[in-house]
Amino acid sequence: MTIFPLRLIPATPNIDFMRLRWVSVLVSLALTIGSIAAIAGIGFNYALDFTGGTVVELRFQQAADVDGVRERLEAAGYASAQVQTYGSGSDLLVRLQPRDGETSADANARTAEEVRAAASAEGNQATIQSNAFVGPQVGRELAWNGLYALLFVVVGFLIYIGFRFEWKFAVAAIVTTLNDVLIVAGFFALTGREFDLTVLAGLLSVMGFSINDTIVVFDRVRENFRSMRAPPHEVLNASINQTLSRTIITSVAAFLTVFALYLYGGGSLQGMSSAMMIGIVFGTLSSIFAACPLLTMGFLKVTKQDLLPKARDDAELARRP
Repeated sequence: MTIFPLRLIPATPNIDFMRLRWVSVLVSLALTIGSIAAIAGIGFNYALDFTGGTVVELRFQQAADVDGVRERLEAAGYASAQVQTYGSGSDLLVRLQPRDGETSADANARTAEEVRAAASAEGNQATIQSNAFVGPQVGRELAWNGLYALLFVVVGFLIYIGFRFEWKFAVAAIVTTLNDVLIVAGFFALTGREFDLTVLAGLLSVMGFSINDTIVVFDRVRENFRSMRAPPHEVLNASINQTLSRTIITSVAAFLTVFALYLYGGGSLQGMSSAMMIGIVFGTLSSIFAACPLLTMGFLKVTKQDLLPKARDDAELARRP
């Protein structure tokens, strides 16, 4: 990888990644177990999309500063309030959980008044247009749809990779991809950050990125298995080194794009961008340190015969120097 006037990675790196395969797989396993423990023991801090809450429509005398309103609400104790514009620039939609957990009409009216007072600024007072309690049903339906999408993606990946490569590659790719998703989900459980639908979308995006990165490496593994006369671990090592520059460039570009979204996309997109940034980091590491090492272990151990057309394995191997 060349960034003038620097060359960060040699044109043909020769790093022995497979020498650390047991360490990298054990670290991945430990992170996965820790993530599952965090999800099961601590759980997610579900956002309004899943729990429901009060929706307040405010109209300001002038165009409102959304970030300023969000900061004033946070200072008033509504740290998880979602603020967005609708209609003209002076109309804001605020969604938040009732502070006392009550959902009665009186509690909603009291919450709406507190929101109005907190959101108002000097010289730009807000008035309440409407307020209502919205249940979690819509979020729950979308969550189930997200789960169905997750299963659909996993099954689709298994079929695609199993058809294109070999079932051992499909299992290794799915294991590493789910490992990346679990680590990201575990991060949200461990830190207590809000888990909303944008985070769920981020997790699905992480799956796409991780599986794409792994397939690129596996493609080179398949080519090298058919062209190199060397033990499997040397073929896998060479494949990781040959794709290393491409992997890092793609990951850095994707990370910077999502980082810009995190900085300038507003509070409503920070959950998704956080999930994607963490997923890009671990997806890149897993495609380098975990996916190929799995192909040297146990029932997933691959041989040249796994990737050659069965009818001409012996003849083709015999002709090679």
